Amino acid sequence: MNRWVRDVGGAVLVATVVALLAVPLLPVLLWAAADRWSFPAVLPQVWGFGGWSDALAAGLPAALARSTALGLAVAAVATPPGVLIGMVLGWRLGHRPRLLVTVLLVPLILPPFAVAMGLDVILIRAGLPGTVAVVLVLAAFALPYTSYTSATGFARISPQLDEQARALGATPRQAHTRVVLPAIRGSILVAALLAFLVGWSDYVVTVLIGGGQLITAPVLLGAAAAGSGNEPITAALALAALVPPVLLVTAAAAARRVGRPRRTTPDLDPAPERTRR
Repeated sequence: MNRWVRDVGGAVLVATVVALLAVPLLPVLLWAAADRWSFPAVLPQVWGFGGWSDALAAGLPAALARSTALGLAVAAVATPPGVLIGMVLGWRLGHRPRLLVTVLLVPLILPPFAVAMGLDVILIRAGLPGTVAVVLVLAAFALPYTSYTSATGFARISPQLDEQARALGATPRQAHTRVVLPAIRGSILVAALLAFLVGWSDYVVTVLIGGGQLITAPVLLGAAAAGSGNEPITAALALAALVPPVLLVTAAAAARRVGRPRRTTPDLDPAPERTRR
């Protein structure tokens, strides 16, 4: 009975989450397949894919490629220091990492617009290229996510794992790369995924610090949404920008599930007794 209740409750929870995610997307799906949909019609009067044609003509493939490259660059910059900070949080500071936590939360507390406006002048005077500046600023925003996610992974394993590997003859580098990091590879994968999503979905930093030179999918979507009568192309751009992260999250979840060790049930049957001669 209890198992049946848990199964029904889990199914209801999944259905509720799917409904909450699907209902807001329903108008977007309809607009993406509509050429004309005017009030007070419940459904589009003219179906078609003119919005997709306009999105392709506006440079959607190139914008998606730039968003992918930006997300990968942010993940590559923010994940390694996030893992190191996570090791300090999970192993060294115990339950009182107040100072480091405060420092890490600063990028999340400050509004992105204010941070971008303040850093824009500094980065221009430093002579950094716009794309490099965008990657560095977004990596700073992604660092709290990579740090805390890595910290949860280190908190689940003991620091003695590293010491045992060294005691068995491994060098410090081998102990980290072959023993410790594989033990938390799931957390590292999630940390890199979160950093990628920070770079993929950003609009404010890319526009202000990039100076309008880096046209990513969110920037293209924002430009289309700013005009009136662009609902079909805006819907097409929104769906196109949504699909790659969903596929990436699904692939990461599958990879993490495959990487988990399977739990084996111990054999409860007693070993056969040896007969005495």
